[in-house]
Amino acid sequence: MRLFIILCLSLLIYSCQESNADQAFQSFLSNNDSSFDIWIKNGLVYEGLDKEPQISNILISSDTISYIGWVDSTLISADRIIDAKGYYISPGFIDPHAHGNPINTPEFQNFLAMGVTSIFLGQDGFSPTNDNLAKWMEKAAAAKPGPNIGIFVGHSSLRQISGVNYDSIPSKEGLQKMTAILEQSLLEGCFGMSTGLEYNPGSFARLDELNHLAQTVGKYNGLITSHIRNEDDPVVESSIKELLAQAEYCRVNVSHMKSVYGKGRDRAEQLLDLLYKSPSKFEVSADVYPYTASYTGIGIVFPDWAKGPNNYESVKKERRNELLEYLRKKVISRNGPESTLLGTEPYKGKTLAQISEESNKPFEEELLEIGPRGASGAYFVMDEALQDRLIQDTLVMICSDGSPTMNHPRGYGSFAKIIEKMVIGDQLLSLEEATYKMSTKPARIYGLSDRGDLSPGKKADILIFKPEEIKARATFPEPHQLSTGFHYVLVNGKLAIDKGEFTGIKNGVILKKESSKN
Repeated sequence: MRLFIILCLSLLIYSCQESNADQAFQSFLSNNDSSFDIWIKNGLVYEGLDKEPQISNILISSDTISYIGWVDSTLISADRIIDAKGYYISPGFIDPHAHGNPINTPEFQNFLAMGVTSIFLGQDGFSPTNDNLAKWMEKAAAAKPGPNIGIFVGHSSLRQISGVNYDSIPSKEGLQKMTAILEQSLLEGCFGMSTGLEYNPGSFARLDELNHLAQTVGKYNGLITSHIRNEDDPVVESSIKELLAQAEYCRVNVSHMKSVYGKGRDRAEQLLDLLYKSPSKFEVSADVYPYTASYTGIGIVFPDWAKGPNNYESVKKERRNELLEYLRKKVISRNGPESTLLGTEPYKGKTLAQISEESNKPFEEELLEIGPRGASGAYFVMDEALQDRLIQDTLVMICSDGSPTMNHPRGYGSFAKIIEKMVIGDQLLSLEEATYKMSTKPARIYGLSDRGDLSPGKKADILIFKPEEIKARATFPEPHQLSTGFHYVLVNGKLAIDKGEFTGIKNGVILKKESSKN
């Protein structure tokens, strides 16, 4: 008898849901046209909000989602129908920290192939050195990028454009000029300011300067995203705290959060506690990529006194022995020469240890000749358990910190690797958690109200895929292999990838901070 009652109640609930869905669809049709550009049907739709995925239909008109839900197929038509039965449908992924030049390489297939439909450039303190970023945006838009592109104004670039450059304390006039350029950039649609305090000339900035600029960023509800001053484990906490001081004035984000030499989940918890316990007024967040090797210029292992504004040739001549000793100790502290893999010709694909062995010279001698601006490389200095714990945390978004040309697999594999390794392999995240971190969360943090989730009125940046088929194929020996498994990738309602193949359609737009749009 009890089973019979439960069955009857279930049928009643289902009947009510079906009736409500029919009413919703009829109401929609009464106010809208019945023909659409694309109809995606029968897929398991994850809307990116606090809802469970459901089998549903998505109707798209031009660049916008018109309707999601049950439909009467006899009452509508579409130019293209995609039967997504057995597929997972999610918002397009958003990379909050990426690199590249959309004017020179607008296709950005590396991002699209791993499901990324929007990227943010101008990272680590560097953006186009142009005091009128609106002109750069016009050129980038004219190049017709594959994904959508947003940009931050770089703090180091502000120093360069204003003439402050390597001054530890800017003059009153210099600081005013930096502030004016920053304000204009924010008005032109930049999403905030990026800092790269481990790089010159940003490294010369002191807290007073950073806090002053943070006030301008906060005035326009922008965000500071920061490559903090030092990511080495003994000092990473003080570097994070320096950024958190700016959260007194605006929202802040820790770029590619890591601890060089740090070990274990407990250490990750200590670093996350800094973010959770921040007394600052504004929201704090972080982004992380799923690799244990970083990638940057070889200057990272050189002392400040061997880099600009100092003349390297003079330093090499006058302080040769001191510099050799510094380089030797620094590389050894970073897990040794075998843990530095260079990505620039003529050293590309070789570790410092291999270069040293082939030349029969100490690795520090080789570095001396390469110089702080002579190469870039991958550095295997991070702990997987620590990084995995950071990735799992609710404050953390996923980024690639990659580009089409960088010799590191993160630019081609990061988002696919999250699904392949973290979701399907190690099961450290549910698919819904991963999708949220890669779409809805960055949209919310960066202020993209028209993207990041699937709902009527939002832009149609959409992925259709089977999670178990996603593969991050890029490796350190072969870093430019495209990810596979995303069967359909839509950018603003157009198919950039159709049945796993690139269509050649470039439909990305230049994103602008909404409060700053002209």
